[in-house]
Formats: sequence, C-alpha cells, structure tokens
Amino acid sequence: MPEHLRNTMWSVVCEETFGKLSNNPPYGGGFSDLADFFRKLWRDFFKKPIDNLMISDGRMYSEDSYKFVREWFFSAKWYELYEFLEFCAEEFGDEFVRVCNPYLERELSGFRFIGLNLLEIDSREEINEIENALNSGIKYRPVIIHIESSLKLLTDKRKPDYRNSIKESISAVESLCKIITGNENTTLGQALKILDKQNPIPKSLKSGFSAIYGYASDNGGIRHGLLNDETSPGLEEARFMLIACSAFVNYLIAKN
Repeated sequence: MPEHLRNTMWSVVCEETFGKLSNNPPYGGGFSDLADFFRKLWRDFFKKPIDNLMISDGRMYSEDSYKFVREWFFSAKWYELYEFLEFCAEEFGDEFVRVCNPYLERELSGFRFIGLNLLEIDSREEINEIENALNSGIKYRPVIIHIESSLKLLTDKRKPDYRNSIKESISAVESLCKIITGNENTTLGQALKILDKQNPIPKSLKSGFSAIYGYASDNGGIRHGLLNDETSPGLEEARFMLIACSAFVNYLIAKN
C-alpha cells in the first residue's frame, strides 16, 4: 500500500474512531466508549487477551495500546489494513464509510466501501448500482440478502469465493423474479417471459441477460460446481456478475 494512502487512512481512523470516543465511563459503572472499543479490537480483531489492556475504573489508563495499534497499522499488509477498515466500519457504521470513500478515491486506492465491505472497484456508476440494489426495501429482503452474500464472498481479502459470489448474484435476480411473479417455483427463464408479457423488456436486454445467465448456469457450470481449474471464475467475472445482476435488479424493480 502506498505511503500516502496508508498515512491518510490512519488519520481518518484517528479522527473517526479514537478521536470521537469518550474515556469517561457511564454513570453507574461500566466501560467508557474508548475502553469498550479497545476491548473489541483486542478480542475480535487482534485476538489478543483483553487483560493486557490498561483499564481501570472503566477508563483507558495507558497509551501503550494506542501505540500498539499505530505500529501495527504502519507495518501491516495491505489486505490486513482493509480488514481493519472494515472492522471499524462495522463498529462505526455509515458515517465512517461516508468519510472513508472520498479519501480512498483521492489517494487513488482501487477499493471503495459498498455497504460495510471494501470492494476493488472505482466506478461511481457501478458502485451506485450495487448500493441501489442493497437499498431495495423490505419487500425485496430476499434479494438484498443474496446481494449482500455475493459482496461478502467477493470481498474476503484472504480467501475470496468467486464461484459462490456469482451464484449469489444470479440468485438475487431469481429471487426478485419470484417476488414479482408471485410464483416460488418459477425459473428465471420462465419469469422473464412472464415479466416481458406484463411489461415488455427490450429484446436486446433480455437476450443479453439470458446469455449471462447461461454462462452461470449451463456450460460454465458455476451453479452446479462443475468448473475445472482452467475455467474457474476470477475477480473480474465475479465483480462483473455482481454489478450486472445488481443493475438488472434495479431495472426490474423500477419497471414493476
């Protein structure tokens, strides 16, 4: 990871995590917000024993823990840093993500937050398609679950599962078709025919998506685990399928 990117993201972490947490414990006892965050870091991210932390009366009483995190941050591998940012996003939510993305873009990182996951993608339009699909609404919850699963499998920094990410992307479209047609047993091909009769889909778009679905279902065998090493999908295929399926989900929802 370039030094300028690492420096910038450390500044963001300082301001948006440690810098926003009070070290005053709540009235009646318990841990301060700062102490509680360090406990979570030690237990859930670094997997270190929490009795190493200098906490007394619910407060952090030593800078050693902060120094440890800082030294780790500036020596960690690139994928470990992105995992750390994702951990912070899980803890601090959308506001942390909102602050991070412009800096990731400014420092020319190839990654952006989509939801709480960092994906190797830098097109604002493509990011919007995925985010719109993730915000489809409670009616389309099964669709959202598949998109979330696809994104999670794709963004695993240590062991990404491209095959199953593609499978989940396709399943998102299938779930949407079942919701729109009201038929749990319909296949994607059958559903597209029904939807086309209800609200015509441009022929080129329908045939294009049918071809993509065919890649995932038939000869490629992704849906059935038949791929050999020579035809196993990679990042590019899985990312394309996530973006394409998200865009098709958004199109069908808008049309219906």
